[in-house]
Amino acid sequence: MSDTRKRLSREQRLEQLLEVARQLIAEEGSDALSLGRLAEAAGITKPTVYDHFGTREGLLTALYRDFEVRQNRLIDAAMAAGEASLEGKARAIADSYVDCVLAEGREIPGVLAALEGSPELARLKRECQLEFLDKCRAVLGPFAGTLSTAGLWGMLGAADALSGAAVAGEIEDGQARDELFAVIVGLVSRS
Repeated sequence: MSDTRKRLSREQRLEQLLEVARQLIAEEGSDALSLGRLAEAAGITKPTVYDHFGTREGLLTALYRDFEVRQNRLIDAAMAAGEASLEGKARAIADSYVDCVLAEGREIPGVLAALEGSPELARLKRECQLEFLDKCRAVLGPFAGTLSTAGLWGMLGAADALSGAAVAGEIEDGQARDELFAVIVGLVSRS
């Protein structure tokens, strides 16, 4: 019997494994995710999975990185396409941020919870947050005096809280977008 499975490049295999891992988290929760379970679900050997991630923490960190890369692409495109006004840029930031979090559903909160206390995640998360704040400062800067760092952190906290509440079904998606839009406009108006 011949083996009809297609041999994937390392990059293709990584993409496959991340996709299967996201599906497992969506179906079974992050606690059920292990390297062995991922290998089984992907139909490959454990050594292949270990070669890509090393540890469960490595897998979870890779999932978070992948989320951030995809989120940044969407947010960057939305910021670039947004109408060249404060309202247009604020709407682009609010809508794209909430949409990205909603697209990930419960997967990323589960990954973050599983990685709680990880120094690698803390460093990576902080880098991603600072990058996002820098983007917002650049996009909103033309409409502001000086955007305060504290205000930008407050905006990010609101973005996370509102998106989380929308994912949990505590508020409507549109309410999360509209409230974040108001927070962003208020931040710029106060500068």
